[in-house]
Amino acid sequence: MRTRTKICGITRVEDARAAVDHGADAIGFVFYPPSPRAVTAVQAQQIAQVIPPYVQIVGLFVDATLVDIQETLQHVALDVLQFHGQETPSQCAHLAKQVGRRWYKAIQVHAQLDVHQEIQRYCQAGASAVLLDAWHPVLKGGTGHSFDWSVFPTSSTALILAGGLTPENVKQAITITTPFAVDVSGGVESAKGIKDHQLIKAFMQGVHCGSANED
Repeated sequence: MRTRTKICGITRVEDARAAVDHGADAIGFVFYPPSPRAVTAVQAQQIAQVIPPYVQIVGLFVDATLVDIQETLQHVALDVLQFHGQETPSQCAHLAKQVGRRWYKAIQVHAQLDVHQEIQRYCQAGASAVLLDAWHPVLKGGTGHSFDWSVFPTSSTALILAGGLTPENVKQAITITTPFAVDVSGGVESAKGIKDHQLIKAFMQGVHCGSANED
């Protein structure tokens, strides 16, 4: 099965175009003001205008309120909500139901976490997928760090691999974990929030090579 790719932390129109041109399946907007990759709903609306059909638009939220999400959706037509904070399964399900969107949950992997149990909790609440990211005591994604890929679980759930992915290691990451999708942000940047189009191209080539190895 082909490994899908999301390019997250898009802040510029030209970067969204590059992600699409090089074959990304989804682009991600970060609606979390403390992040250096954060955009406003109005900025996201302008960028989203260049995203063609069949490329998913994902909105990343961190412990957002229903009003926050509703106001964002007034400007940009998100396809999927990505919850990246301390949201419980029931909170995720409630927020998504109120705005009529599919959703998935990002989980930070650490030694004390029962990954299988966490995946099951969110899937039972209706998650379309689960994203597994590197743990950090403060940052909510975009850390540039990876976790031990050997603990990546097998699951009937669509699992997304994130954390520390680069053009140099994504092929190996896919070979080890065989995820449904990979999610990259800092690994294809020249500066925080500024994507390097050649790195996007190289990353996508690595994804294709990794997917081919799976076959």
